[in-house]
Amino acid sequence: MANLIYYIAAIIALVSITLVFIRMIIGPTIADRTVALDCMTIIAISLIVFVAYLTERIIYLDVAIVYALISFIGVIAIARYMERGI
Repeated sequence: MANLIYYIAAIIALVSITLVFIRMIIGPTIADRTVALDCMTIIAISLIVFVAYLTERIIYLDVAIVYALISFIGVIAIARYMERGI
């Protein structure tokens, strides 16, 4: 029963990442696209953690942490660029 719930959560995450990708493509402003990109990375991190759980490999958690740090730095760089330029 628990595995069924995990698979349903993974399907919901995949559907949501698709919808956020569409939002990123049609977003009218750069701020909308930045928020959509950040949302996509958060969902992708949760999917990486889900894969780590399924395969029982702890190394994927390290990958998720590094990906989260790179995503955070990227969003900060885009925000600084939007605010006043680099």
